[in-house]
Amino acid sequence: MDNTLQFLRESLSNYENHELSRGIYLKLQQNQYQNEREFVEDLDDREMQYLDQILEREINYAENVQDDVRVSQLREVYELIF
Repeated sequence: MDNTLQFLRESLSNYENHELSRGIYLKLQQNQYQNEREFVEDLDDREMQYLDQILEREINYAENVQDDVRVSQLREVYELIF
């Protein structure tokens, strides 16, 4: 799995109580996406809207703790959504 998608999967694990989060997490776990573009193309509109919210929150957190690698990786997915 692509490093970017590993960061995303780890972030989603923080929201395991939410149905959409679990569904997206399972997609990442069960499919062999070659890159983040392939993953994003497999998302439906609801999943993209949900990820938009989650990624914004996770990117802000990573910026606050100065985890530049995490910020960069999560932004890659965030930018592909829109």
